[in-house]
Amino acid sequence: MSKKPENYCLPLGQNRGLSRRDAILAGLAGTASTSLIGSTPGQADEPHQTVGSSSADDRKASPKRYAAKKSINLWAFPYPDRMSLEECLQLAKDAGFDGIELNYDLDNDLSPKASPKDFLRIRRLADRIGIEISGLCSFLFWPYPLTSLDDTKRNRGIELAGMIGDAAAAMNVENVLVVPGAVHIPWRDDHDPVPNDVCEKLAREAIGKLVPSAEKNGVSLNMENIFFNGFLMTPMEMNDFVDGFGSDHVQVHFDTGNISMFQHAEHWVPILGERTKNIHFKEFTKKGTDYSLETFRPLLDGTTNWPALMQELDKLDYQGYVTFEYFHPYPHYPEALVYQTSDSLNRILGRELQGPLG
Repeated sequence: MSKKPENYCLPLGQNRGLSRRDAILAGLAGTASTSLIGSTPGQADEPHQTVGSSSADDRKASPKRYAAKKSINLWAFPYPDRMSLEECLQLAKDAGFDGIELNYDLDNDLSPKASPKDFLRIRRLADRIGIEISGLCSFLFWPYPLTSLDDTKRNRGIELAGMIGDAAAAMNVENVLVVPGAVHIPWRDDHDPVPNDVCEKLAREAIGKLVPSAEKNGVSLNMENIFFNGFLMTPMEMNDFVDGFGSDHVQVHFDTGNISMFQHAEHWVPILGERTKNIHFKEFTKKGTDYSLETFRPLLDGTTNWPALMQELDKLDYQGYVTFEYFHPYPHYPEALVYQTSDSLNRILGRELQGPLG
């Protein structure tokens, strides 16, 4: 500890002499300001309390530190239009994420055009940057549903799902998100509605064809819950579907936002139990009336009960990834969304807060 100058004085802490009158006025001012801002004992001395300490402020962040790992989906980045894959990986690392979820498409770095060597280069790039690949995701399950009444579309969907699994295996990535079927797809006008019983039958057939390869490659096919597709609308239905394959390589990718229109994410967690292999943290607002992909929000700008959700995940000792999924990079200064999301996840998970916001 450095020695204070002889003329150092309190309460102003300035290196100059202080008269009795100044000291009294300073004390009064300090008392008044404390009263105005409504601080509690100890707050004035600890403006940046450490999350997880006994004096943690639950208005700032969760008082409890959770073990889940932070991840973000590539859709939150302006890729490939304004950022390369390497730039996205580096930005995610710089923003404090443990992992990033990559998306398989028909024409990008992860696509049918890529070879196993290309996928291996992506793996090595991530390793060099120091960020994990938390899983693979794809929007191709919508133009090519695994339960389409069109045989050509359905078979192409099964083929693409197998290719996504192969890409994951080539990159030594365990988690593959799978949309097992759809009764209805509200954002597409080229999908004929599928009767519920037919949808379930076709979904079981499709996933059954994918299981042997997944088991051979050590890949987990994780079924995602989605309200908009009208299939597997309750956790009990999801459990029955997943358990029906009798394979450890068919599990659940739980999405908090996809069921929040009429249900509550924290209610699904204990029912799904340890089947939950991977998670999307997607914010949703019940106050809105737009029931489309546009209704999802940046984290904390919605009605999700994050403390209750984390308590339920903690009961399961969930230590996997929680991945922010958002479909619209900010059109201006897109890094802002990435850093804001990292900060929001720190608060949800009870991690140490960075910078002046902490």
